[in-house]
Amino acid sequence: MSTVVMSKKDELIMKLVHYFVTEQNYNPIIVNGAKDEIWLENIDGPYRVIRINSNSIINNEQLEYDELKIKSIVSQIKKKTFSFHVDTLNIFLNVDEDLKVESLDKNITSAIIKNNNPSIEDANILEAFPDINEKLLNDKKGVDLIINVTNDLNQKNEKEGKVFEKVFSPKKTFFTPLLICVCILMYIVSIVMDGSIGLEGISIDTLVDLGANNIQLLQDHEIWRLCTYMFLHGSILHLLFNMYALYILGTQVETFIGKIKFILIYAISGLMGGLFSAAFGPANVVSVGASGAIFGLLGALLYFGYTYRSYLGNNLLGQIVPIIILNLFIGFMPNSGIDNFCHIGGIVGGLLTTMMLGVAGRNKKSEKINATIVLLVLIGFFTYFIFFK
Repeated sequence: MSTVVMSKKDELIMKLVHYFVTEQNYNPIIVNGAKDEIWLENIDGPYRVIRINSNSIINNEQLEYDELKIKSIVSQIKKKTFSFHVDTLNIFLNVDEDLKVESLDKNITSAIIKNNNPSIEDANILEAFPDINEKLLNDKKGVDLIINVTNDLNQKNEKEGKVFEKVFSPKKTFFTPLLICVCILMYIVSIVMDGSIGLEGISIDTLVDLGANNIQLLQDHEIWRLCTYMFLHGSILHLLFNMYALYILGTQVETFIGKIKFILIYAISGLMGGLFSAAFGPANVVSVGASGAIFGLLGALLYFGYTYRSYLGNNLLGQIVPIIILNLFIGFMPNSGIDNFCHIGGIVGGLLTTMMLGVAGRNKKSEKINATIVLLVLIGFFTYFIFFK
């Protein structure tokens, strides 16, 4: 019968990875050029990134080089994930006892674990992970350790795989085509009421009669306009452009986030777009169009892409952010005829509503509570500003 002989350092690495992945929901991340290092990430963890470094460091020159390297890698993570700061725990496993290891900066905390010590004593680690010694598999060695770690990691991967499959598997959409049909139907109604063929645009009087948004009309107690305006369009090009965007973005949001959450995101984004438009837009201009709610879908995808960036990388974020910036830039150009305040309100509404509702496998209670409070405060503020000021 063969036996497996592992060094204490290798056993410790396996135990640490097992604990952080299975108990603290960290996921491995690939870092190019990192040898004898393990990098883990959990955006909801006490530290967003944990680095386990088993390289031998015996002098100050090596320590200084290591500090430069981790700062460079953390900087790359910030850029790829559009983050302003990344709290990082830098764990050393093989550092000379005479070297003084200090925290590198306010966002990078250094800690030392000795291979010959069966328990963790570093204050920074114990403060962030008080149960680490209890759940570190200190009673397992050799084959038993390998079997336990492998089984537990496989179970976690299987669980994560089910969530991933549930979120990203193709699904039939319902509300996206329904909303498109309603908008097309309302455009046909507007053509009939306007007595035109709709190619040159619908008259303002007709749009007002059907429910266009305007602060003066809202103040005349016609609050329903905050809902109806998003189903009206001023021209055939306006309708076609918005319906194409709704089809592309709505299909993704309804598939990734869910049907009920999708319709809530769409409705609240449209409401926020209407409030922003009424509060900041010209008093003598009416607003119509689904673009406020559609920009809310962009906000929803922005939050979704950020939350699932460990799976998607920065691909989704890299596509959405330029689209938002470009459209807002165009909207602020002179004589654009675009209600940019409605777009901004839609993005804010979509982002906060998605954060409030959460996405599958990535629900954080504190974020839900904070988003709910901010959303209610904004709705209350604009309600007061429009109706009572």
